[in-house]
Amino acid sequence: MFKALKRLQLRRRGLMTEKTRRKQSEREWVERFRESGIVRGLALLLFAAGLGFLLLGAAEGRDDVLGTPWRALAIAGVVLVAAVAHFLLNHPHSFRRNSRVVLIFGMMFAQLALLRLTCGLAEGGAFGEGGGSYGFLLAPFALAPVAITILLGRNHGLFVTVLCAVWGALLLEPGLAMPGMVTGLVAGFVAVLVTDGVRKRSRLVRAGILIGLTVTLFGLLFGQIGADLYAPGGTDWQALGYGVLAALAGGVATATVVGGLLPVLESVFRITTEISWIELADLNHPLLRRMTLEAPGTYHHSLVVANLAEAAAEEIGANATMCRVSSYFHDIGKLVKPGYFIENIGEGDNPHDDLTPTMSALVITAHVKEGVDIALKNKLNSDIIDIIEQHHGTSLVYFFYRRALDQQEEARRQVEAGEANEDDIPEVAEKSFRYPGPRPQFKESGIVSIADAVESASRTLQKPTPGKIRQMIDDIIHARIRDGQLAECDLTLRELGVIADSFNATLRSMLHSRITYPKDDSDLEKAADKKKSARKKKSGAASGKLSPKSGKKTGALLP
Repeated sequence: MFKALKRLQLRRRGLMTEKTRRKQSEREWVERFRESGIVRGLALLLFAAGLGFLLLGAAEGRDDVLGTPWRALAIAGVVLVAAVAHFLLNHPHSFRRNSRVVLIFGMMFAQLALLRLTCGLAEGGAFGEGGGSYGFLLAPFALAPVAITILLGRNHGLFVTVLCAVWGALLLEPGLAMPGMVTGLVAGFVAVLVTDGVRKRSRLVRAGILIGLTVTLFGLLFGQIGADLYAPGGTDWQALGYGVLAALAGGVATATVVGGLLPVLESVFRITTEISWIELADLNHPLLRRMTLEAPGTYHHSLVVANLAEAAAEEIGANATMCRVSSYFHDIGKLVKPGYFIENIGEGDNPHDDLTPTMSALVITAHVKEGVDIALKNKLNSDIIDIIEQHHGTSLVYFFYRRALDQQEEARRQVEAGEANEDDIPEVAEKSFRYPGPRPQFKESGIVSIADAVESASRTLQKPTPGKIRQMIDDIIHARIRDGQLAECDLTLRELGVIADSFNATLRSMLHSRITYPKDDSDLEKAADKKKSARKKKSGAASGKLSPKSGKKTGALLP
């Protein structure tokens, strides 16, 4: 409220424009909600309550070790405590983010609820007489592993696979507990294997078929598809056919449901999958097409940065597609004043010649805030916006800072010579020549930041040799480390060495020298004829021959 009143006063005094720049940062209470331990504890309690409700329903009328409802609840509770401890120790970053906790345990509860529903329908005769095994075949054994692997990666997918298999076995009837647990484990492992790093939605159908085949195999091994593999002549071919179709249908349905839920889950939990990154890599985006027309130099610079960043990210195991797509958009803020950036300045006048160094630095550094503003207006991905905001960190615009210091020194000399007053000496504050930040916060942001600096510096190399290229890359990385620009992202020194090697290889392939191609033979013959005719004319002039045009002698007589 007080900030709003202050802005209103400044606007009335003419010290503030009507424009309000968009910001990426969220409200403080939202950030607290996302990392609050209380919220995380409530989410886990809700999951425990839902799991207990499912277990109480499954334990009724059972005569095995889980016949007592409280015993089933105790076993499930012990498993839950072990799961939370494992999650905290092996995935601390995800555990601190409440959205990840809700996503993981929410997907596991959805799978367990659907598993209980299908098996309950089969037990109640919903699939007809003798259709009890269809509940086992149609059960979504891989729903959570597929979704979590695509959204969060392989390690999280394996985590939910094991837990869903254990809890799922507690929900099944006594005769299906062991088959259900084994089938859930293997189907989950297969799902993680075939969906890890999936880049096309069509691959989900293939994953569903493989999951269905896995369930079919274990349905045969455990005698759930009307075929007794251990007794000759014990095969019911009609039941076998229906069972195989049911297992395949269950696997394909699982993959289809996950494919339909992915856009919703990505939007709600602010996660971008590899599939979405591929879709975002389309160069026909309106902002990129606008850049080709209004800032072609910046567009070409962004493409080269994308190649450098993608290759380096692949070498260290970071998200290469994220680096490529973010590099396309990292300089969109230059669309506001494209003519003030060197890559877009032609052979005409440099607009910075008419500006003070402080004003030039202000124009240059403003492209970061302008880029965030444009990205938010066009609803770009939040990770792209983070990289736009962080790709310069708090680095120094050294060129104009050096120019300001030179002007300050020149003014001091004039004061000493009595040609100016001390008030004419300009003040030079280093803070005025630094980008607003923040510094890179994650690996991909750090990679794009270094790639941007390396590409810009490579344009200044005269006769680039492998030694010059490598020295330039090392100097830039060491300067970033000394300035603390990489202190907040988790790039290790070993990874920085690998990144430097990757940049070196990519730039050497881009800046390699070419051989001088010989001219066409006909051109060489024409050049030789011209030389011969020139020599003949010269010799004729020297011997005193007449010029064909003037009829006069063209040279002095020889002695």
